[in-house]
Amino acid sequence: MKRILRIGMDVHSTNYTLCAMEPIIGEDDRIFANIQVTPDYKNILMFIENLKMKLGLDNEYDIQCGYEAGCLGYSLYNQLTAAGVKCVILAPTTMLTPQGQRVKTDARDALMIAQCLSYGGYHAVYIPTEEDDSVKEYLRMRDDHKTALKKIKQQINALCLRHGYHYEGTKWTIKHAAWLRKLELSPLYRETLDEYMASYDEQTAKIERFDKRIGELASGESYEEKAKKLGCFLGIKTHTALSLLVETGDFSRFAKGNTYAAFLGLAPGESSSGDKVNRTGVTKAGNRHLRQLLIEAARGICKGAVGHKSKELRARQSGNTAEVIAYADKANTRLRSRYYKLIRHGKKKNVAVAAIARELACFVWGMMTDNTGMKMA
Repeated sequence: MKRILRIGMDVHSTNYTLCAMEPIIGEDDRIFANIQVTPDYKNILMFIENLKMKLGLDNEYDIQCGYEAGCLGYSLYNQLTAAGVKCVILAPTTMLTPQGQRVKTDARDALMIAQCLSYGGYHAVYIPTEEDDSVKEYLRMRDDHKTALKKIKQQINALCLRHGYHYEGTKWTIKHAAWLRKLELSPLYRETLDEYMASYDEQTAKIERFDKRIGELASGESYEEKAKKLGCFLGIKTHTALSLLVETGDFSRFAKGNTYAAFLGLAPGESSSGDKVNRTGVTKAGNRHLRQLLIEAARGICKGAVGHKSKELRARQSGNTAEVIAYADKANTRLRSRYYKLIRHGKKKNVAVAAIARELACFVWGMMTDNTGMKMA
C-alpha cells in the first residue's frame, strides 16, 4: 500500500519553506518536517530523499509537491517535473484558508499548502506550453512599452498645460506632433520638450516593430487559423487574438462560456444573505491582463451603427468559412444592439461596456470550442 505524502512549499526568491504531511483518515495528520532551505530545487529533491530514508525505503510513496502562484512563475514546477517529482501550482484565490487566522509565517503557509494538497482545497493553475509562455512574455513586454508610451504622452501634455499651451484638435495625430515640435519656447523648455519627444518617437518606433513581430507570430502554424477566427469579431485584432490564445491555452477546459467569463473576472458579483440580495460589479477575480484587453475590445464594439461592417473588418473576415463569419456577425450585431439597449435603459457607460465584454468572452469561448450553434448567455 502506498503512503501518501504531500509537501507544501512556501517559496520566495530568497528561501523555500517545506512542510511534509501524511493525511490519515480518522486520525490526526502526521507532520514529518518543517524546514527552510536555500532557493534551489535540488534542496527539495534532497528533502524528499531524506524523508524516504526516514520513513523506510521499503515503502511505496505517492508524493506530490505544491506551491502558490507567485514570483517564481512556472520555473520551479518545470524543474521538479523534469526531475520526476509530481508538482502543482495552486491558485491563491481558490485555496481553503482558516478563518480568523491572525498569525502568518512561512512555516504556517507551507503547512496550509500541504493541507490543501491533501484534501483538494484548491484549483491548480493551468500550465502553458513553452511556446505559449514565450509568446505571452513577448506580448506583455509589448504592453509594458505601450504603458510607458502612455506615461510619456501624459507628461508631454502636462508640460504644455503648465506653460499655457493647449492644442485644440485631436491629440497625438501627425498634426499634433508637428505642433509640439514647432512650439516657440525658451531654450531650456525647448530642450526638455525635445527630450520628451525623442522618447515618444523611440517608444512609438519600438511598438511598431513589436506589432510587426506579433503579426509574424500570429501567422505561425500553431496560431494562424484560430487567430483569424477571432479576428472576425469587432474589436479583436491580431494582438488581442494572440493574447487570448496563449494566455487561455486550452479553451475546452471551461465547461461553458459563463465559466470562461468568470475565469477572466468578468462575471457579476453578489453579496447576499437571508432576504437581502446585493448585486455587485464584476468580480475582477481572474486574469487581469485578458480582462483589460476584452474591455478595450468591447469599447471598440460599442461604437458605430448596428450591422455595419467596415472595410477593415471585412478584410479580417476574408478567408474564413461562412459558418465562422456568420457566427461572428451574429455576435457583433447582438453585442452592439445590447450595448445601445443598456444605455437606453439608463445603465452607466462603463457598466454597459463591462457587460458587453463579459458576453464577448462567451462568444470567444464558443468560437474556440466550435460551439457556434449554441446560444450564448
